[in-house]
Formats: sequence, structure tokens, C-alpha cells
Amino acid sequence: MNHVILGAGPAGVIAAETIRKHAPNDRITLVGDEPEAPYSRMAIPYLLIGNIQEEGTHLRHTAGHFDSLCIELKRGRAKGIDTGRKQVHLDDGTSLPYDKLLIATGSSPMHPPIPGMDLPGVQTCWTLADARAIAQRAGKGAKVLQMGAGFIGCIIMEALAARGVELTVVEMGDRMVPRMMGPTAGGMIKDWCEKKGVRVFTGTRVEAIEAAGAAEPAGLLGKIASAVGLGSGGKAEGGAMKVKLSNGQSLEADLVISATGVRPNIGFLKDSPIKCLQGVLTDEHMQTTIPGVYAAGDCAEAFDVTSGKTIVSAIQPNAADQAYIAAMNMVGKGATLKGVTQINVLDTLGLISTSFGDWQGVPGGEHVELTDRAAGKHLSLQFKGDVMVGCNSIGWTDHVGVMRGLVEGQVKLGEWKQTLLKDPTMLMEAYLASAQGQSQRALVAPK
Repeated sequence: MNHVILGAGPAGVIAAETIRKHAPNDRITLVGDEPEAPYSRMAIPYLLIGNIQEEGTHLRHTAGHFDSLCIELKRGRAKGIDTGRKQVHLDDGTSLPYDKLLIATGSSPMHPPIPGMDLPGVQTCWTLADARAIAQRAGKGAKVLQMGAGFIGCIIMEALAARGVELTVVEMGDRMVPRMMGPTAGGMIKDWCEKKGVRVFTGTRVEAIEAAGAAEPAGLLGKIASAVGLGSGGKAEGGAMKVKLSNGQSLEADLVISATGVRPNIGFLKDSPIKCLQGVLTDEHMQTTIPGVYAAGDCAEAFDVTSGKTIVSAIQPNAADQAYIAAMNMVGKGATLKGVTQINVLDTLGLISTSFGDWQGVPGGEHVELTDRAAGKHLSLQFKGDVMVGCNSIGWTDHVGVMRGLVEGQVKLGEWKQTLLKDPTMLMEAYLASAQGQSQRALVAPK
């Protein structure tokens, strides 16, 4: 059996190793489009902080790890798939035949249509190459403007703040982390960041980015500086920039980081019969609409039992679970995805926040909120019937496991729902009583 895996991130690596474990004689080709050894993007902030070196981002640290498993690493990018002939066409003009194929191509940063996005001082934070470029510009005291305060943006912000930069964050939404937090929680995160010295603009867009020395240099000294690549301030070409905001302000920046979201890398599938919605549509076995072709990770759209919808959930735990399920089915062992984990736990400059399931609530559902701004605590619980279907929290670090258990376990709370509506801090008691009761009823239920 010949297995081809597109994507050398966590999903691709886990799938390749799982296939090898269960099919020792099968051929495995792992295709990645970056020159580095397979690495984790989630480790890049720690690299920027200085907690690890580049080797610390690598997914596997043993020399010759992939060679020892007879997993062929190949550099390339897929530009198309011929599902009839079972071939993957690469951008270098070559093609790879396959018996089973896994699409684990991940996602890429979105590039908003803003004038000046192509300036040398504008940078995404997604690859090791990006990290190297940021490290050169984001020295202590550098003026850095970051576009986007979503989940990924807040992680990047943490790393930038640790480098001692003068940081400004601009978010289009009316609050920070708008896809993870409600208005109260998002506002509390903003207040916290500003207390920590980060300037935050919400409900604001970047309208244009200009090189600060874009005007014609005046005088002989100005022309000499321009000729050698220096602006009037003596900074290297691509240095100081002027960023125009929708609120009328213009800010100087040595570095602009775009963290405005990501989208699945599925463009190469547009002419194939593999069905895509937001991501590559899969079933409970992570198989696509074409037999023998699977998908996993940030590019996959899988069914979520809790919400009853197919979703793309671009977090590494989901990528790992989906890759394992796909690989097991690729070698004929059979495995079923239990669901997509809708969980985000975020550390924003020391403030811990969480989001689970349908945190915005469901039509006809009930909810309760408890906020103590002085203590830095907020709790929002969402219910459908007597099941807690989602929640937001800030500062409730002792209850993270309980909140996840209630949401993902779809635990029927019975009378405890009314208790939580009156006092949402009774989460632990409600979980222990309801989950244990549900387990006991399952044990005595007739077969």
C-alpha cells in the first residue's frame, strides 16, 4: 500500500507515524512545502520570547527519526489531485501516485486588502521564516502595531510584549477575541491588556500603511540617505512606517504584524471532485467524499456532536485526534471520530480565559452571567434544555475541566440546571451529582 500525506505539520506527522506502527511494510511519503524539518507553529511564540531555540519547535528531536521509520520526507506543494488516476500533482511538475491519500495541508494567514501590505516592515507570524524576520525588527523599545486580537493574535501579542516592544493592537471587532468571547469577557481582556501597557483599539480598522519616508527627500543629505536605503530618521529601508486607522489617528511603527485570521489551504482542490465547504468535508472516519482520500487538521471540516454541525476547528488537539482516526482507517483498522473539541484556553498576559462549545448560546436557550470585575472574574453559562451547551470564563481556572466535561459530555443536569441559573459557581457540585447519576443510569439501562 502506498500512502501519500500532504502536509508535514502535527497532523501529517502523527498520521505517518500511526500508519507505520500498524502497517510496517507500507510506503509512506510525507510532503511539506517548507525547507525546515517538520515543526509546530504553536511553538513560534516561545521562540520569539526566547524560551526555546529553533530546534525546540521541531515536532521530533531524534536525529534521523523519519529515516528510521522509513518515512520519506519530500519538499513540494500540491497544485492538484487526479482522483481518477490516484495522483497528486506537485508545483515542481512531478506527480505522486497513491493508494490512500491524506490531505493535512493546514491553513495560511489571510491578507486583508489594505494599501501597503507589501511593505518590507509588514509581517505575518506563521512560519519560522516569519519568526526570524520579526526577531530582527521587534527589539526592545521598537514600535510594533499588530492587526487582529483573535485567539492567535493574543498568543502573538504575549510574545511581543515579552520582547519589550511598544505595542499597539488594532481589532476590527467590538471587543478582543470576538470569536471566542462575549462582550463582557472581551472587554475585560482589553482592560487587562491596557493595564499591562498594551494600547488597544477595538472597533477600528487599519486603512493604509505607508513608508514614513515616502515623500521625495529634500536636499543633498536627504538624497544621499535615500540612495543608500536610509530614511530621514536614519533607519534601514523598510523601517519606520505610518499606519492610518479608521478612527482618524496615524501611528508610527517599526513593524506591523498581520494576525487577522487564517483560512484552510484547500485552493488546489477547486477542480477536483473532493467536496469542500469551509474546509474539506469529512465523515466520522475522516474520509472525504472520495473513497480512499482523507483529511485532518486545520483544513478538515468534521462533524461536531455537541453542536450538530460540521466545523473547522483549527487547534492542535483536534488535528492530532483527526490524524489518528484518518490513519487508522487508511490502514483498514477502523476508527470513528467522537467529535470536534470546541475548546479554547487562552493566557493573555497572565489572564486566563476559556471558551467551550456554543458559548454564544442557542435559539430558545437560557443563560446566566456572573461578573466580578474587581476580582477579574467572569462566568457565562449557556443552556439548551437541561444541558449546558457552552460557556465563557475569565479567572475560573479551577473549573476548566468541569466546564469541558459538562459541555462535551452533554450531561443532563436535571434539577441542577436551576441551581446553576441561581448560582453558576456551583459547577463542580452540579457536575459530580449529574455526571455520576448519568453514569449509574447507563449501567442499569436495559440492553
